[in-house]
Amino acid sequence: MFWRKEPPIVLSIGGSLIVPNGGIDTEFLRKLNAFVREQVKKGKRFFLVAGGGKIARHYRDAGKDVIGEMTNEDLDWLAIHVTRVNAHLLRTIFQDIAHPRIIENYDKRLINWKEPVVIGAGWKPGWSTDYDAVLLAKDYGANLIVNLSNIDWIYDKDPNKYKDAKIIKKLTWEEMEDLVGNKWIPGLNAPFDPIATQLAKKLNLTVIVTNGKDFDNLEKIIEGDVFKGTVILPYHIDASFYDREYYTGQKGAYRIARMGSMTGRIIHAISNFYRALLIKIFLNPKNCLDIGCGTGRLVKYLRKLGIDAYGVELSKEVLELADKQVKPFLKLGHITDLPYQDNQFDLVTTFDVLEHIERGKIKEAIEESVRVSRKYILHKIYTKENLWISLMHAKDFSHISVFTKDYWKKLFSEISHVSVLKNSFFRLPSFIETIFLLKKD
Repeated sequence: MFWRKEPPIVLSIGGSLIVPNGGIDTEFLRKLNAFVREQVKKGKRFFLVAGGGKIARHYRDAGKDVIGEMTNEDLDWLAIHVTRVNAHLLRTIFQDIAHPRIIENYDKRLINWKEPVVIGAGWKPGWSTDYDAVLLAKDYGANLIVNLSNIDWIYDKDPNKYKDAKIIKKLTWEEMEDLVGNKWIPGLNAPFDPIATQLAKKLNLTVIVTNGKDFDNLEKIIEGDVFKGTVILPYHIDASFYDREYYTGQKGAYRIARMGSMTGRIIHAISNFYRALLIKIFLNPKNCLDIGCGTGRLVKYLRKLGIDAYGVELSKEVLELADKQVKPFLKLGHITDLPYQDNQFDLVTTFDVLEHIERGKIKEAIEESVRVSRKYILHKIYTKENLWISLMHAKDFSHISVFTKDYWKKLFSEISHVSVLKNSFFRLPSFIETIFLLKKD
């Protein structure tokens, strides 16, 4: 069934990658062909949206040179037709695995979509192919948009004109609006156009802008490894985001705040005791590390059950909220750089942590949790199957990596020196929670 398949990935392919200087770059297309087919073998699905690039600007310039002034609508139509020629070339390359229809009207949804590749082109004046890519992500549930350009990063100004241009590795949509403005101009050369920026901001999407010719780097993006490229996010998500308000107020998106009310404290106390009891019954480790421990409630109950438990937390503000009796067992630290030795704990846990990690650091975070464990690693993750979340949570903007259960299963299976266990821990149905138990080889 469709919902069991991995969500599609949208690749917005700059036209200047396809036709850089008046001639088609067949070497780029060969590499793109090989890359997409290899990823399809791994179960990935793609929307490939073709841009117009330099050749589209050449057509617009030619028209203006001959007749003088042209309307913005006429200029846009020239570019749209260039994107459709580029899209048809991509459709020809992927004809055996692509949907037969090239998307040129984004109001018409695909019916009985089964193919792993779909090609998209320009639609109508005033909307760029960046905007079309955002529409596809919205309509088909894509969890990743990668804008393939001829630059490695977004800069604070044009690096071709200014030697002191600075790399921007991460920015919010509001900051992106300040950079590119809020008005569409035909032929605008921007890393992500203003109209697409406004829609992506409204939808709280994450977009990565990177060099389209570096396919090794593109694979790292898709696989959740460390990569080169600028990440555009709805908000800055760092230690400062997880403050007192996140745990005690509505910022954490709980219908009932964890610590802001007596009811919330009781519910979360029961939840943590339940988790501690299951760990004691099914795994009974001598010692345990809880990553993203918050105020240390799980650590507290594990220690009461006779387990030598410790916690590590990103937020200093949150650690200050911990009970005095548990504070000595908690440390400040980040999941990608844990302040512990190799093979130090029988069990390492994360509860609702990995969905807060940006895509490029997920694999690094998992490998670090494996490093400090000598036996088991348990990850409870919020995934797309967990429908209960709509009952217990409002929108949590720090959930920047919400994927399917199959995505995580595949990722864990690719981590070296561990195996994924199936029946060694009690699990509730997937519409309630998703738990993975790994064993170190």
